[in-house]
Amino acid sequence: MTETPSVEQLETFPNPRPGREFAVEIVCPEFTSVCPKTGQPDFGTITFTYTPAETCVELKSLKLYLQRFRNQGIFYEQVTNRLLDDFVAACNPVRCKVVSVWTPRGGISTTVTCNFEAQKS
Repeated sequence: MTETPSVEQLETFPNPRPGREFAVEIVCPEFTSVCPKTGQPDFGTITFTYTPAETCVELKSLKLYLQRFRNQGIFYEQVTNRLLDDFVAACNPVRCKVVSVWTPRGGISTTVTCNFEAQKS
């Protein structure tokens, strides 16, 4: 699959309990992208933790969306922020945290954490 990832690929479904706050944690242990500097593959575990508002993300669409990063040259910090931005655009959660934990390279491990909190009206 070589298509470019796009927020439009993320599907949602109605929150089954919209009156209750609850957390959903989605762990994606096989994320891959490419280092834009070296061209080498990067391997990471991406964890989405979110409190849905009106909609929840559909998991198969999330899996297919994530697979589209496989050949993308993108830094850890950029991809983690992009994943958060696209996730928030797709399902407008109450709050969301995306954590990327990357396989060590050259003896250095990296974890990137991005957070979103909806503005209260």
